[in-house]
Amino acid sequence: MRKRSYSLKTAAFFLILFVGTNSCSDDFVDVDSFDEDSENFFNSEQDYQDALIAAYDMLQSTYLNVLLGEIASDNTLAGGESATDVPGIQEIDEMVHTPVNQQLRDIWSWMFAGVNRANYILEFKDKTDFPGKEGVLAEATFLRAYYYFELVKWFGDVPLAVDRRLLFGDQNDVERTPRAQVYAQIEADLIFAIENLPYTQPETGRVTKGAAQALLGKAYLYQVGKGEEATERGREKLSKAAQVLEDLIQSGPYELVQDYTTLFENDNENNIESVFEVQYTDVEGASFTCLQCSEGNVAVGFNGIRNYTGPEFESGFSFNLPTPEVYEGFEPGDVRRDVAILDIEAWAAENTGVSYDEGYKHTGYFNRKYLPRQGGLNTPDANLTKPNNYRAIRYADVLLMAAEALNRSGISDDRAQDYLNEVRKRASLPEIAAVGNPLTDAIYRDRRAELVGEGHRFFDLVRTGRAADAIPGFQAGKHELFPIPSIEIELAGNRWEQNPGY
Repeated sequence: MRKRSYSLKTAAFFLILFVGTNSCSDDFVDVDSFDEDSENFFNSEQDYQDALIAAYDMLQSTYLNVLLGEIASDNTLAGGESATDVPGIQEIDEMVHTPVNQQLRDIWSWMFAGVNRANYILEFKDKTDFPGKEGVLAEATFLRAYYYFELVKWFGDVPLAVDRRLLFGDQNDVERTPRAQVYAQIEADLIFAIENLPYTQPETGRVTKGAAQALLGKAYLYQVGKGEEATERGREKLSKAAQVLEDLIQSGPYELVQDYTTLFENDNENNIESVFEVQYTDVEGASFTCLQCSEGNVAVGFNGIRNYTGPEFESGFSFNLPTPEVYEGFEPGDVRRDVAILDIEAWAAENTGVSYDEGYKHTGYFNRKYLPRQGGLNTPDANLTKPNNYRAIRYADVLLMAAEALNRSGISDDRAQDYLNEVRKRASLPEIAAVGNPLTDAIYRDRRAELVGEGHRFFDLVRTGRAADAIPGFQAGKHELFPIPSIEIELAGNRWEQNPGY
């Protein structure tokens, strides 16, 4: 889709467990249309398209997943103004988060709101026929898979609803579904999407076959933990990941943007490397009482330099600060370092008139990929209306996932090297000739360098069994998952068991 709102006024069912926070000023579909029996809705193609836009809308709330996916890892520190600036973010940084963490509750409720919006379409998929309907349903199933993938990454076992909404009253009997079953549904949804979507869409931002293939490959890969390569199930998942990702590489229309320095600029969005991109705009404002309502990328304002004056960038709240360790961990000559991370002292020395304030846990570094750029609208809440799209799945990630799947499965270290070295060549680095475990380690190192600042690091560490050694305060057997928000357990009549350790 074009740079615009994906907005919706919100379904009429406000149980926080299942629907999530309502959209404060969104106006895409009238709330009265969402009656329980849908007698007044899904009577035309336009109704289905409107509901689909509503399902896309919740993608914009994933800014929080991205932000915390870095802060929870060893890549960045929380930052902010002080130790009490957004306490939930500070707790996750310190690995002392609890079931009453507000940001975790937001992720839970917003992702389930996305699930419900996708399921609303699929619940009434047979009501009205029209040309191209299979494509609409395929987009909806991809979105359901995407939201469930986020939920299973963060919380493990979660309630699973297929082709039906979770409505008020359902909390009395719904149970958490084992994550293996949730993954099985994710796989089924993405296979259906692959079979019914094209590689290119007439409207920029809509889901494509390539996005479904990439997410399916990632879902297979995320199910294989450290040491599970030797199991029959592990080999099967890795083999399937390699197959679908190589099919995407060979058949899809994607390639690397050769000038890495342009990759994250606003005038280079939805480029040839973008497999799936969350669309943001600066057209509408928001307020801090309803962050999900923003049509802008809220994470960008959070990443910004505190009280900054100078060229190119705008001020922000100095959260999500890269550590010296991640900055210094780039190989000599790696062109990605200074595109991904801004050394503020070096920047100030190179540019006259630069000034800024040091926030909490100041490291001297900022997440340059998603810093606010000058030229946006001066709205009352400017930090909530940044138009920077989130590159949710990039072709570089696809190449590195394919390399990992081929290497860890034992299918082909030669092809794994080829894909890894394609990414390294763009970074002006020498080729890697390693095989076996050294090649695995090299792939992991390049994943960190290539994807730093994009929200993947915590989950990469967890799924490969490296989190306890890398993240200060991480407790094995506990912090692989985040706690189910306590209010959700209470709403379910205290039938659910909390995740271990919380």
